Parts: sequence; structure tokens; C-alpha cells
Amino acid sequence: MKDMFGSPGSVSGLMLRIGQCVCAAASIGWMVSASGFSSYTAFCYLIASMGLQVLWSFGLACLDVYALRIKKDLQNAVLVSLFVVGDWVTATLSLAAACSSAGIVVLYARDLHFCTNPKMHLPCSRFEISIAMAFITWFFIAISSHVMFWLLASA
Repeated sequence: MKDMFGSPGSVSGLMLRIGQCVCAAASIGWMVSASGFSSYTAFCYLIASMGLQVLWSFGLACLDVYALRIKKDLQNAVLVSLFVVGDWVTATLSLAAACSSAGIVVLYARDLHFCTNPKMHLPCSRFEISIAMAFITWFFIAISSHVMFWLLASA
């Protein structure tokens, strides 16, 4: 297999996983800090998908740290195929959650003007920051998924 940016067991792969984990955790933190988020299914779905992403990314980051410490190569076909499937599943869930949440915020902010209505008291800026962090998380996952796919294809 080739040595690519973001490959498992490399420093760049570790940085990608840490970026995914930190951005997903930030997305959860911003959403949870917004009052009333649990009233909206899309926002709860975002929390759930980002929670899964934190677990997946943290687990793979720990595996990268272990591989770097003992200088072990993680690029075998079975392990990389597991990474491909896991990254694709979490990427799909994360993109769907970010898009559905963004749709709700656009509806409330632009169409229904709930964010500017003083009677509604929606923390739309916190929702928007959380969703932005979810999209950044998805961008990191997309890079990782792409690298893992090409590693698997080169085997």
C-alpha cells in the first residue's frame, strides 16, 4: 500500500482523527449549550451523529497513537477495509445530520423569522456555530474516507 497523507498509523492520520474528534465535540458542545435544542428532531440527530463521530475518531486516534509508539504498520487490506466502511458510515450520518439541521435553521431564520422574533427566544447563532462545526467535521471525514478508499484500491 502507498504512504499517503492521512493514512492510518501516521502523524497526518492522527491529526485528521484529532480534528474530527475536536470539531465533533465542539459541535455537540455548542448545540447542548443552546436552550431548547431538544425540541427539534434534527438537532437531536446532529447530537447523536456527532457523538458517534467522537467515539469513532477517538478510537482510531488511539489506534494511531499506539501504532506510532510501537512503529507498527496499520496498512493491511482487512484493517483498511474496516476503516473505509466505518468512515463512510460516519460520513454519511454526519452529512445528513448537518444538512437537516442547517435546513431547520434556514427555515427558522430566513423564512419564518423566528430568530429575530423576541417572543421565540431561539439561540440561532449557537445552532449555526454547531452546524458549522458539524460541516467542518464532515470535511475532515471526507478527506479520511477518500484516503482510505485509495489505500484500499492500491492494495
